[in-house]
Amino acid sequence: MNSQRDLRQELLRQIPAVDQILQRPSVASWVNRTSRGFVVSEIQTLLARLRSDLRGTGAPADNAVDVAGIEMQLTERLQYRISPVLTTVINATGVILHTNLGRAPLSAAAQKSLSAVSAQYTNVEYDLDRGARSHRDQLVEPVLMELLGCEAATVVNNNAAAVFLILDTHATGKEVVVSRGELIEIGGSFRIPEIMARSGARLCEVGTTNKTRLADYEAAIGPETAMLLRVHTSNYRIRGFTERPSLGELADLARRCNLPLVEDIGSGSLVDLKPYGIADEPMAQDSIAAGVALVCFSADKLLGGPQAGIIAGSRRWLDPIRRNPLMRTYRVDKLVYGALEATLISYRTGQALREIPVLRLLSMPLQELTLRGKRFLRRLRSTLPPGASAVALAGESVVGGGSCPDVSLPTLLLALTSDQLSANEIETRLRRQHPPIIARLEDDRVLIDLRTVFLAQEKTLQKGIIEAMS
Repeated sequence: MNSQRDLRQELLRQIPAVDQILQRPSVASWVNRTSRGFVVSEIQTLLARLRSDLRGTGAPADNAVDVAGIEMQLTERLQYRISPVLTTVINATGVILHTNLGRAPLSAAAQKSLSAVSAQYTNVEYDLDRGARSHRDQLVEPVLMELLGCEAATVVNNNAAAVFLILDTHATGKEVVVSRGELIEIGGSFRIPEIMARSGARLCEVGTTNKTRLADYEAAIGPETAMLLRVHTSNYRIRGFTERPSLGELADLARRCNLPLVEDIGSGSLVDLKPYGIADEPMAQDSIAAGVALVCFSADKLLGGPQAGIIAGSRRWLDPIRRNPLMRTYRVDKLVYGALEATLISYRTGQALREIPVLRLLSMPLQELTLRGKRFLRRLRSTLPPGASAVALAGESVVGGGSCPDVSLPTLLLALTSDQLSANEIETRLRRQHPPIIARLEDDRVLIDLRTVFLAQEKTLQKGIIEAMS
């Protein structure tokens, strides 16, 4: 014990000084790349940890204070400290709108817009024709009006904010009539009753979970009623003995009572997805045509754009939302406007299915995936290490993002197994690649779904799989 204590004391005395470490060539280059203060702080942190380790239990290593070893540790730490935590990943899960992986990947046009507007001054609130200040909504309101057939539109930071602003503007201190079957909770504990309470509106539930009739709404309307609210149940479905009035019937009732009908459609589809097996996602333009006063939806789900919430409809009901003092707390910046406008232009030109990644992935036929999968499997098998195997399986992709809970899309899966590694070990190794590869774990197998892997990522995916299974 005394010899170990003496060794620790001797090693503590041998710990190099900060200035000695700063003189090492690679450390000096870090000072030039960053700053002396940053590097000195990291050296001090590393040396403090080393002293703590030497004072701990167990036999210390003879080379614990080797200056070359400290230099290597420091270089690794400095590289880690300047590396962003947010990074790109390969989504091999088959979940198209993967909330944990950022939902909708942006189109090439949206990426180009982000690159352009992020590095320069922009006309975000400047009217180039008049040479005067303007409102930022004017950047995308015209194209939204054109696509949706509405009188006015505005953009906020997400659809939850859109719902809250509508309620706060038009229903504070009054009642909002909602069917019991539409009192949803979505990801992040966003609950319609709770958001309504926060806005100051009072919830008036009508009907039952599975059946709500037009007469239920009509009977609930009174002097304190501010609006009728229709909510699309994005992440669940009620089947069987069900009933609810059509959107047109609700809109007629609201007009007769001089009330707004507001519809939260959630995922924000702007194209008919029935040909691709998605039958019950409402389209915003259909809601406007049916007579809703305001419709709100996400921009980063089925629309395929950046994170944002869109409110569209009658100018009578939308203009007061723009004047709400809270509007400023939910507004979006020039980057979101740039990416959103580029995305919407793809719809304007009729090229959305070709240009917007989410729609391409949703509409990708099984035949195309099967051909891709077989080609990729041949290349992969020729380079797999001994004991590793990969086989093709029939499987299913899902939409994700709280959208289309009943929908699965047929796909081809690649199942990875190894004689030396468990499925959990393979999955962990894939996740630690650069870039990380996020896969599925099912039945003690690692599954790769190429539906959500872009063609340009296939070589990187192959390299990552080989390294993970070696």
